[in-house]
Amino acid sequence: MITVFLAAGALIFLTQKPDLVPTLKERHGDLAAGGEWLNTKAAISGLLARLRSKPDDNQARVLLAEAYMQEARVTGDHPYYDTAAMKLLDEALRQEPENFEALCCKASLSLTQHHFSEGLAVAEKAVAINPNNAFVYGLLCDANVELGRYPEAVRMADKMNQVRPDLRSYSRVSYLREIHGDLPGAIEAMKMAVQAGYAGLEQTEWARVTLGHLFETTGDLTQAEQQYQLALAARPHYAYALAGLGRVAQARQQYPAAIAHLEEARSIVKDYAFTEELAELYQQNNQPAEARKMAQEAIAMLADAANEADENEAMGHYADRELAYAYVKTGELDKALKHAKIEYDRRPDNIDVCETMAWVHYKRGEYKDAEQYMKTARRTNSRNPTLLCRAGLIATKNGRAAEGQALIKQALTTNPYLTLDLADEGRKLLAVR
Repeated sequence: MITVFLAAGALIFLTQKPDLVPTLKERHGDLAAGGEWLNTKAAISGLLARLRSKPDDNQARVLLAEAYMQEARVTGDHPYYDTAAMKLLDEALRQEPENFEALCCKASLSLTQHHFSEGLAVAEKAVAINPNNAFVYGLLCDANVELGRYPEAVRMADKMNQVRPDLRSYSRVSYLREIHGDLPGAIEAMKMAVQAGYAGLEQTEWARVTLGHLFETTGDLTQAEQQYQLALAARPHYAYALAGLGRVAQARQQYPAAIAHLEEARSIVKDYAFTEELAELYQQNNQPAEARKMAQEAIAMLADAANEADENEAMGHYADRELAYAYVKTGELDKALKHAKIEYDRRPDNIDVCETMAWVHYKRGEYKDAEQYMKTARRTNSRNPTLLCRAGLIATKNGRAAEGQALIKQALTTNPYLTLDLADEGRKLLAVR
C-alpha cells in the first residue's frame, strides 16, 4: 500500500509498506484429509507468527520457503507456492548473500522451474560455501543432467553418496543408471531409495512411484501395479500413484478404469501431464470430443507456464519441450517445431531435448534432420524402449531397414506395452518387411 500527498502539483511518495509475507492456502478434498495437513498448517502458522514478531528472522524465512516448496509438490500449485518461496528466498539472500540454506533452496526452486543454468550457478555458489553437504551435490547432479553434462553429473552423484547415502542420493544413482542403459541397476538403486525413506512421506512415495514407473518401462505391469498400490496404502489419494494405476490399466487396454484413475488424480493435483494422458485415453476409448478437450486444456496449461517464464526471467516454468509433444499430438507440427527449437537452444546437449527434436522432425517427414538429433539423443546408450522404437523408425526411414528393425524389436521386447500409437507404428513396419 502506498501513501501519497499532493504538493505543488506533484506526487510525493512518503511511505511504501512492504508486501505481506505470502500465506498458506487451504487444501480441499482428499488433500485435506489426515494428520499431515494439520501438522503442515501448524508448522507454517508458527513460522508466520515468528516472522510477524521478528521480521528479520532469516531462519524462519528460509524454513517457510522450504515448506511452501513442499506444499507445491503436494498440491501441484507451483505458480503460487514457487513464487511465494522465491520471494522469501530473495529477501533472505538480500540480508545474507551467503546463506547456504537459502542458496540451496533457491537452486532447487530454479531447477523445479526448469531454469537449469540459473540453478547450476546458484548451486555452485552454495558448494563453494559448504563443500561437505550432500544435498548441494544432488542439486549439482540434477543441473548437470538437465544441461546434458553427464560425466559431471555422475561425479556429483558419487560425491553425494560419499557424503551421505540416503533416499535422495540413491534416487540420483538410479536415474543415472537408467539413462546410461542399465535398467536392472536403476531398479536396484531405486529399491534402495525406497527402503531408505519413511513410508508415507511424500518423498518416499515419490521414489516408490518412480520405481513403479521403472517396472512399467521394462514391461513388468504386475510389479508396477504393486508399487502403486503400496504407495496408495502408505499415502492415500496420492495422485501420482493413481496416475500410475491408470497407465497400468491403459497398457492392459482397460480404458474406462484408466480414465477413472487419471480423472481422480487430476481432481487432486494440478498437473498438465494428467490432462495430457487423459487426452490419449479418451481417444483410445472412442471419445474424440473429450480427447480434443483434454488436449487443448493441456496445451493451455503449458502455454500459460511458458508465457510466464518468457515474461519473468527469475520465475515461471519453462515448458517448451512439453509443449512440443502436446502440439505433435494435436497435429500442429509448426508449433511443435517452434517450441522444440526454443528448448534446444537452451540445452542442446540434453538427450531428452534432442529426442524431442528428432521426433518432431520425424513427424514432419524430415528424416535426415531427425537422424541428426537422434544420434545425440542416444549418446549415453539409453535402453529406454520409447527412445529405441523412435530411433528404429527414424533409421528405417533413412534407408537402414535392418538396423531399424533390430531397434524396434529390442524396444518391444523390453516393453510390449509401449504407448499404443508408437508400438503400432513399429509393429506395422516390422510386418511389411
